[in-house]
Amino acid sequence: MSEAHRKSRRLISSMKRRALISIAVAATLALLGPAWAQEEAPPSTTDQAAAPSAQENDQGAAPPAKEADKAAEPPAKEGDNAAAPPAKEAEKVAAPEAKEKEARHESERHEQKPKRFDWSFAGAFGRYDKAQLRRGFKVYKEVCSSCHSIKMLAFRNLSQPGGPEFPEKEVEALAASYKIKDGPNQAGEYFDRPGRPSDRFPPPFANEQAARAALAGNYPPDMSVLAKARGYSRGFPLFLFDALPGFSYQEHGVDYITSLMEGYEDPPPDVKMPDGQFYDPYMPGRRIGMPPPLSEGVVTYEDGAPQTIDQYAKDVAAFMMWVAEPHLESRKRTGLGVVAFLLVFVGLLYFTKRKIWSNVPH
Repeated sequence: MSEAHRKSRRLISSMKRRALISIAVAATLALLGPAWAQEEAPPSTTDQAAAPSAQENDQGAAPPAKEADKAAEPPAKEGDNAAAPPAKEAEKVAAPEAKEKEARHESERHEQKPKRFDWSFAGAFGRYDKAQLRRGFKVYKEVCSSCHSIKMLAFRNLSQPGGPEFPEKEVEALAASYKIKDGPNQAGEYFDRPGRPSDRFPPPFANEQAARAALAGNYPPDMSVLAKARGYSRGFPLFLFDALPGFSYQEHGVDYITSLMEGYEDPPPDVKMPDGQFYDPYMPGRRIGMPPPLSEGVVTYEDGAPQTIDQYAKDVAAFMMWVAEPHLESRKRTGLGVVAFLLVFVGLLYFTKRKIWSNVPH
């Protein structure tokens, strides 16, 4: 019984192989069939026989008109032939240069990799520099707030631990300097009132359409989480560490923001910029609709820090990083505590195991 079963299984397997081979052959023929059909068929004997007679008939009818045309054309054709070779040679010489210029423009559309900066909040033991956060908030308030919103930040956050830690009275005065739309009241109408510390920062424009109308069609992004939303690839082998949890580089966004604000420059001579666009090699496409926001001495620092574009860019980028992650310091403290607990717990488990099993024969 087992021998017959084995024979039947071998027979079935051989039939399956034959069926697969036939299917493969049929599929190959089906794929190659259209290609063969598209090949130009050789002219038949009747077409070859008919073609000369048609040409002879045309030649027989054409001589009178063609001879008159030939009598008038030779001088013009000779002049054209004499002038044509230099033009063709010039086109041949100019074609590689045009292709090379086009390839160069294509390569210039890709943005440069942002520069890497040293930040006080980088690494497992990093902490925010409170003085830098205060300077960054001043740069945002005096320069960036006219276009960019920061809708997820409340006034009271400025006085909480782990941030700029402004005094509460100063935060209350700051909130009162803003007008907050509230309502409806008993009459069903909305009204403006002075801000309170619990309010969020109001946006500079009522909606996206109003922003585009005021800024020539440009829509400035909200800065609440911009420092965490932007990233870039650091290339091999650093991108391998970025793929590992706990080892990834967390400061992509602030590097990009700082490089972008410092990177405004004049476009190359062979690059034409549209109206309202500015050249920045760190922007995708190297074109940006925001005018250079910073200049030397535009913001006055009371703590004696340099009043330069580089310092302004770093300070406001650090402030935007805090806005995007205000609990960074508490998160790192919690993480270090968890790691320390796990190390102690692993040590206790090891010595407990040795104490219990040391006198047990193996």
